[in-house]
Amino acid sequence: MKNRTGNILLTAASMMLLISSCQTTKKATNQDKGVAIGAIGGGIIGGILGNNVGNKNNTALGVLIGGVVGGVAGGIIGNKMDRQAEKIKTEIPGAKVERIGEGINVTFDENNPDGSKAGVYFETNKYAISANSKLALDKLQKIFAEYPETNILIEGHTDNVGTDAYNLSLSQRRADAVGDYLKAVGVPASRLTIKWYGESQPIAPNDTDANRALNRRVQFVITANEKMKAEAKAEAEKN
Repeated sequence: MKNRTGNILLTAASMMLLISSCQTTKKATNQDKGVAIGAIGGGIIGGILGNNVGNKNNTALGVLIGGVVGGVAGGIIGNKMDRQAEKIKTEIPGAKVERIGEGINVTFDENNPDGSKAGVYFETNKYAISANSKLALDKLQKIFAEYPETNILIEGHTDNVGTDAYNLSLSQRRADAVGDYLKAVGVPASRLTIKWYGESQPIAPNDTDANRALNRRVQFVITANEKMKAEAKAEAEKN
């Protein structure tokens, strides 16, 4: 599988290079080039990662890359996600915001750049929503209301301190607490999906206090809903 994946990625890269060098593309804008390359590269790479990496090791990545629409419609969705991601970065300093594919990955852990306890976090072995977490979630709710045509996946994760069963249960309680709070302040339940994975999806080795803090996290995966996709495809057809 590894060799096959490498060959496909090499093929995708070659196709992107061909597109970038052809005469028609030379006359296109950078945005047009990005849409063309994204349609090919995103479709191939998204299929590989969405089906193989995401389902087993990183569900957030699988959801984000596996759901790529591609083409002009994907570019339209991406522009909307760019604006939303920038707003989250600006208004919630404790959030790590990544634009992946045509979606957004937002991670809150305990390692904020300024050393403060900002964003969404939990005390050790607790799942109650803190006052600081409420402030961050209230800001998120306002942004979600401003961009209503998205689906929101909430994931709970822990470090490896404690038993597998306990950590799975703790991550569920934390993810549920975040989802319940967002619903209470006005985010429609139909937009939310709640998942929890305990210690099974670390993003760093559980070998230091700092790394374990990275693994104790809440992730928000923001993707286009069917309405946004349909509108983007309709707009793309007009152009």
